[in-house]
Amino acid sequence: MSALRVENVSHRFGRIPALEDVSFDVPKGSFTALLGVNGAGKTTLFSLITRLYDSTSGRIEVAGFDIRRQPRQALARLGVVFQSRALDLDLTLRQNLRYHAALHGLARPDARIDQVLAMVGLSDRLHAKARTLSGGQQRRAEIARALIHEPTLLLLDEAAAGLDAASRRDVLSIVRGLGAQGVSALWATHVFDEIAPDDPVVILHKGRVLAHRPAGTDLTTEFLEMTCAG
Repeated sequence: MSALRVENVSHRFGRIPALEDVSFDVPKGSFTALLGVNGAGKTTLFSLITRLYDSTSGRIEVAGFDIRRQPRQALARLGVVFQSRALDLDLTLRQNLRYHAALHGLARPDARIDQVLAMVGLSDRLHAKARTLSGGQQRRAEIARALIHEPTLLLLDEAAAGLDAASRRDVLSIVRGLGAQGVSALWATHVFDEIAPDDPVVILHKGRVLAHRPAGTDLTTEFLEMTCAG
């Protein structure tokens, strides 16, 4: 069973097509890159997966659960890190995570909070206000927040945007390491140097899947550069 299965998904805004017959899988335990320029359809696809929009055709499954017929089960297995910052800057890191845990119905989340902060390397910042964290630390805190309810799949939309090179490497290393914890990741980006040679890659271009590279196969830098140039 895949962590995510997208089958023949299309979506329109009025008469304007945003996605056309998009299909791909995210294998369990994998870090899969969704590569495309701004406007390629990545955010629209994430909005369909998270049920912010309802797809006009096709099927999306999270851990085997259809998001239209079984939305509660599907969304319970999904964690999301959007590009825009979402922490309450006036709360401590612990307070931010406790609030998010309450939204998921976790009555006694402190042990899980300690666990996810250790996973992202922020155990020593438990009582720090979010506004005192660096940009990279805030992004890692958002990853911890998205993991609080033990999801099967993590969606990350341009999660390294605005970070310096060192922070970007740290965030990528953390997300790639989640596979060992049983968490799959779909990493949306327009920056092809965030992709490792052995990463599975789905290239989205003008709302269509232009190419799908399974793990361990070759996809030339020249082709990636051509795609990202639009």
